[in-house]
Amino acid sequence: MRIIQGKNKGRHIEAPASLPVRPTTDLGKESLFNILNNYFFFDKITVLDLFSGTGNISYEFASRGAISVTSVDNYQECVNFIRKTAEKLQFEQLNVIKEDAFSFVESSRQKFDIIFADPPYELKGWEKIVEHVFTNQLLKPCGWLILEHSQDYNFSKHPNFYEHRKYGKLNFSFLVNFEIN
Repeated sequence: MRIIQGKNKGRHIEAPASLPVRPTTDLGKESLFNILNNYFFFDKITVLDLFSGTGNISYEFASRGAISVTSVDNYQECVNFIRKTAEKLQFEQLNVIKEDAFSFVESSRQKFDIIFADPPYELKGWEKIVEHVFTNQLLKPCGWLILEHSQDYNFSKHPNFYEHRKYGKLNFSFLVNFEIN
């Protein structure tokens, strides 16, 4: 995987093969950040990356200057890898938390501009993350919840649905907190 933009543009990161992850492809990540570029100033946002895995998405936000990036994963080897990589890349704004994503969104009271969730495709019931994010008001006004998911999910009926994008087998659904300051 590589970092596309920002202070670490072009930097390649090799994750251990032993990590139980499916990192977002470079094409998918580049497409996602092209969309976000039109809506956000990266140096003014706070980000939550749920099911962080290798930290691929977290590094991209940090490289682009996000104020803070919180990476949550419950697998210790992933957490260790993200911490080590963040230190190597001097991403001081990246905070790594070893916790179950469901527990985190149920108990957190911090608000974010962007929440990115990329759960394992085979994980059952993960769509409850959406309910917890909106029930617990974890998004700032005009904040986005971005879901990376398989084609088996359709969020278009959700009241906060904004749009869906498909890139091969990769699907992104965007849900927005339509509340305005």
